[in-house]
Amino acid sequence: MPETQEPVIVLAGSVHSSHLTLQALIRHRMRVTGVLGLAAAQSADVSGYTRMDALAREAGIPYAEFDDLNAPAIVAQVRLWAPDVFFIVGLSQMVKKELLLIPRLGCVGFHPTRLPEGRGRAPVAWMALEGRSGASTFFQMNERADAGPILVQEPFPVTDADYSADVERKLEAALTAALDRWLPRLKNGEWEAVAQDESKATYYGKRNPEDGLICWDWPAVKIQALVRAASHPYPGAFTFAEGRKLIVWRADVEPNLPFRGVTGRIVHHDKSKGPLVQTGGGLLWLTETEFENVAGGEPPKVRIGSQLGNAHETELSLLHDRIQALEARIAGLEKSLPRKNP
Repeated sequence: MPETQEPVIVLAGSVHSSHLTLQALIRHRMRVTGVLGLAAAQSADVSGYTRMDALAREAGIPYAEFDDLNAPAIVAQVRLWAPDVFFIVGLSQMVKKELLLIPRLGCVGFHPTRLPEGRGRAPVAWMALEGRSGASTFFQMNERADAGPILVQEPFPVTDADYSADVERKLEAALTAALDRWLPRLKNGEWEAVAQDESKATYYGKRNPEDGLICWDWPAVKIQALVRAASHPYPGAFTFAEGRKLIVWRADVEPNLPFRGVTGRIVHHDKSKGPLVQTGGGLLWLTETEFENVAGGEPPKVRIGSQLGNAHETELSLLHDRIQALEARIAGLEKSLPRKNP
């Protein structure tokens, strides 16, 4: 539906996609009256946290920080800035109805999938895991996550060779292309939002750091997909070696070498490719690894014949033996203590 005036815009965000959105708004000389950035103290669990204050102030745009976007003081500040359009990009906080109703035209959210496909959490990791292509999508927000009508959508390819960092780079390029295509129309007062087809909606669930645990019984291609999905900017896929947590940042499937070994065991080593591991189906090179928390100490040696992962029954048996030994020592110490007279 065409509008007759250039809209007033406010932006809230806390990651690189938020920063790119602000850059595009400035580049297209949009009427931005305020920028809200997540406070650094609240950024511990935010992957790719990016401060917005320097860019906003350089452009002469008022800036404020928040812990909770829905806090009364922040709601009051947004009302004071009087936006026609409120961009909320790169935040995991749900936006309550009070904020959604402030802008004259609406709140604009961002999601990197081909909405209505792939609504929900951790879309970049899921796309890397599945090798599923995405789209930088700006949509009009409502009270349901990622369900509002679409304003602009720019597809980008994802292959089964892409790591999460590769997906991020592609979605950011597509984000810029989408805004460069849409913002001139928005500046001219155009506002056309196309409803999503609910019959085609799919959803991604939350992913946690512990979901990066490697199961060596899986085939090599499945483990490699997990490594791609959990790699930077995420905490990484991981296993255990010599009793320490080993993070696997990159891995390659080996299609040709005629090695065969026990599942999870290193069967070969190459100076440039690293260790070669037998999986439940095929061989996998661990091309980039890192032991967690070595802190200047000497990391454990991983060599041919090393077993990766934990053999749970063996570990339980060893733990049982240690507990029995400790109980025997405690019983011996108790016997050696002098008895008190009644």
